Amino acid sequence: MSVVENSQIDRILVVDDTVDNLILVQTILESEGYKIDLVADGIAALQKIEQSPPDLILLDVMMPGIDGYEVTRRIRNNPDKKSYIPILLITAFHESSVVEGLDAGADDFIRKPFDTDELLARVRSLLRLKHSLDEQRKMARQREDFVSRLTHDLRTPLVAADRMLNLFLEDTFCKISPEMKQAVSVMIRSNQNLTQMVNTLLEVSRFEAGKKTLNWESSNLIETAQEVVSELTPLAMEKNLTLKVDTHELDPIRETSGVVMGDSLELRRVLNNLVGNAIKFTDTGSIEIRFSEQLAEAGQSYLTIEIEDTGYGIAPEDQETIFERFRQGRNKRSGSGLGLHLSRRIVEAHGGNIELTSVVGKGSIFKVRLPKNTA
Repeated sequence: MSVVENSQIDRILVVDDTVDNLILVQTILESEGYKIDLVADGIAALQKIEQSPPDLILLDVMMPGIDGYEVTRRIRNNPDKKSYIPILLITAFHESSVVEGLDAGADDFIRKPFDTDELLARVRSLLRLKHSLDEQRKMARQREDFVSRLTHDLRTPLVAADRMLNLFLEDTFCKISPEMKQAVSVMIRSNQNLTQMVNTLLEVSRFEAGKKTLNWESSNLIETAQEVVSELTPLAMEKNLTLKVDTHELDPIRETSGVVMGDSLELRRVLNNLVGNAIKFTDTGSIEIRFSEQLAEAGQSYLTIEIEDTGYGIAPEDQETIFERFRQGRNKRSGSGLGLHLSRRIVEAHGGNIELTSVVGKGSIFKVRLPKNTA
């Protein structure tokens, strides 16, 4: 009975420097309906994989030139491989290291002389793994495509509605009462909030799909923070909150203080989100943005930005998952749970990290740490 469980015939690459071994494995596997490619050394195997990636690799450990461990490492260290290829290592020597093979990236290990049924069982198992991973990737691509199309389709009517509502507010069509203008203003704010949520979802999906390209340039985050503060000050004033930028820990003489290499637009998005959240969840007191620099190992310097508020604080049980996608806090003002997730994505894409410390009833501090000379 054939073990090929999917409609497409699985292709297996067998690598061994002994012709008799190649013929034996080929005979066993072809009798089960698999398509087999044969090569006699590691270099030829890597070339074959590059030209036409197989569904599974059966790889002899001891070969001239480069051995099976090195072939495995090179396959796993190749960033261009879009699909995972399971590797079954085969050896005739009992002293060969199973640990070394698995650490190199192999998925399974079998010794010669092998039992035919055991070989076929391991092949079936690894091909099931391959099919499962391929199906997961397919579903992920479909989800990413759906999100991309959905957000694009949603943005068009939202932008149109925003323009139309502003025309009403400007009395373009006819005079409307102050009460009606107030209602239209509420509608505009709600529409803008929804547009921002859609834009954030689109950015998250781009990062997760690996389709986000950063525009690396010299970015003065002190200037960016001051611009963000200027834009958000009206919101802070509505709640009588103090909003300020503190740079006293930076060297005032050095022109590069507060400057990092990064995507200015994306880093601005992070600051805008963190400061906006601080205002949103703070009713009394202040929000302060503090800058400092530290010198770490190997001469690498880091810029640290702390956004501290005197708001509600975040419960300990929420702090552990606050940066995960769609994780909303327990506060009734919590949004979609995407903003902090996107902020972490952006910061990590710049080689940095973002941390939270918070005490319920006293406030929170979000600390962003970015390398200054990464490009």
